[in-house]
Amino acid sequence: MLEVEIIGAQHARGTLAEAEIERLLALALASAGVSDGHVAVEFVRAPRIAELNGAHRGKDGPTDVLSFPIDGGDAPAGPRELGDIVICPEHTEDLREAVVHGALHLVGMDHESDDGEMLALQAELLSW
Repeated sequence: MLEVEIIGAQHARGTLAEAEIERLLALALASAGVSDGHVAVEFVRAPRIAELNGAHRGKDGPTDVLSFPIDGGDAPAGPRELGDIVICPEHTEDLREAVVHGALHLVGMDHESDDGEMLALQAELLSW
């Protein structure tokens, strides 16, 4: 079973319903064969995501979405902690896309090093 924790939804413009966030996460994670675990989605303002972007990626300024995977493929027995997705709505054109993008990063996909597979899958999932 997938357990979703949503934090700071009041920062999301054009609020995305909790059920839609859960559906998008389930869809994206299932594309990688993941059907259970815990994931947190946090909506933050630009200064917070800029701070995280600098600390974890060494990049200045805000970005749209960051993902922080926790349990990898060799996770211990018990509920899997998939990780955290942090979204900055004021730097995101499409909140649905940010949720899917973040979830695909949690399961190990990386558009900076693949041959377009992650972004192609993301587009396919969003068309459903």
